[in-house]
Amino acid sequence: MSVNTSNAYGKISISDLAIAKVASHTAMECYGIVEMVSRRFTDSLAELLKKDTGGKGIKVTTAGNRIYVDVYVIVKYGVSINAVAESLKEAVKYKVERFTGMIVNTVNVNVIGVKL
Repeated sequence: MSVNTSNAYGKISISDLAIAKVASHTAMECYGIVEMVSRRFTDSLAELLKKDTGGKGIKVTTAGNRIYVDVYVIVKYGVSINAVAESLKEAVKYKVERFTGMIVNTVNVNVIGVKL
């Protein structure tokens, strides 16, 4: 799938993979995030084969001009999970909206584990 929009100059199409890469990069910049976690078997298999799949730990769903993002992360031990999750939500929402020019409807943060 992809997000589509058009303006006076023509049609713009942004793939879900491009959005996932932006979200993944943004998530790794957030304080308290140790790593992104693959949630699908195909992601894990591609990682074993050293194929760059892009947005690891990110699931992007689009409906019309709305974007829904699921983030799967491991957080650093000792940080407030709630504070890190809220910061992550705001950062991903802001960066993806600036990147695409579309509305991010939801960012779901799934904390898979804690790492020392």
